[in-house]
Amino acid sequence: MSEQRVGFWGKVKKAVLDFIYGMASHEMARQALKTRGSMEHLFILITMGDMLGIPILPPYYSLRLLPYVVPQIATWKRRMLRERDLTDALA
Repeated sequence: MSEQRVGFWGKVKKAVLDFIYGMASHEMARQALKTRGSMEHLFILITMGDMLGIPILPPYYSLRLLPYVVPQIATWKRRMLRERDLTDALA
């Protein structure tokens, strides 16, 4: 019920706070998520590289980590086997 009674000044305050967030830290948040994704894909490559023919880690440790990695395998394979272009490095 308090959300319905925000009023004009509440909306202005929220808009100003959103604007400040966008100016100050939105790009840092996006970069942090991008870095996290890259690190996750690198971790999966190191542990499950056998799926692509890159034996880095002994299979015993890969099998121990397999239950934790299973939900991400499909997107990881798609990203690793995707054709890349020169413009992909710029983004």
